[in-house]
Amino acid sequence: MYYYLIIGLQIFCVYHAYKNSSNYYWYFIIFFIPLIGCVVYLLTHVINKREVANITDEIVTIINPTKKIKDLEQKLKFSNTFENRVNLGDAFLEIRDYPNAMFHYEKSLKSNFKNDPFTLNKLIKCYFETSDFDKVIEITNKINLDKDFKESIYYYGLALEEKGNIEAAEIQLKKIDTRYSNYDERIEFAKFLIRRDKSLDAKEVLEEILLEIKSMIKQNARKHRYIVSEAEKIMNEI
Repeated sequence: MYYYLIIGLQIFCVYHAYKNSSNYYWYFIIFFIPLIGCVVYLLTHVINKREVANITDEIVTIINPTKKIKDLEQKLKFSNTFENRVNLGDAFLEIRDYPNAMFHYEKSLKSNFKNDPFTLNKLIKCYFETSDFDKVIEITNKINLDKDFKESIYYYGLALEEKGNIEAAEIQLKKIDTRYSNYDERIEFAKFLIRRDKSLDAKEVLEEILLEIKSMIKQNARKHRYIVSEAEKIMNEI
């Protein structure tokens, strides 16, 4: 039992360190001085009980993702409300079970909240991930992406490309090319430009991404190492 408690404590501390981008030496302390290292880390980095509870819930979800779903299913069974059904849809979305997420989102929209923009926006991602691009475009016309849901412009733009509306797709995708943000989406925008035989424009987007990340402090730049690697790889292939 003692052994498993130490392992569980190590998992908690490592996850917290990863989530909060703590210095790398903490991983060595937590692994090689298990009990003392974990206690010191908790005392110096875990500030309040609420944070501990939230991270513990997240770890449980990672280890046993179905537990959260089963709990929410029971809650929905007890009280069939719009909020409880959407929360269950969110849980399925978290584990990328898009068909079940769509089922609950769509069912929730049959209530008095049929035009709820936040639920409709979540459906955009589900439809995109299941390649239902017609639905992505249809729902986009029901909500204001530019004002309220800018993160979904990416899905809308790529859906337009898939349906052959290339000019409109580029107009939308250009909106996500904003400084110091949207790095994954901007990488995809560069790939889109390459598909359009606009390699010079793509190179400009990639160069801006690299300059932005290299100008960051080391701790922030470290979070985007995979973006740097991907951008450099694409530039070498142009």
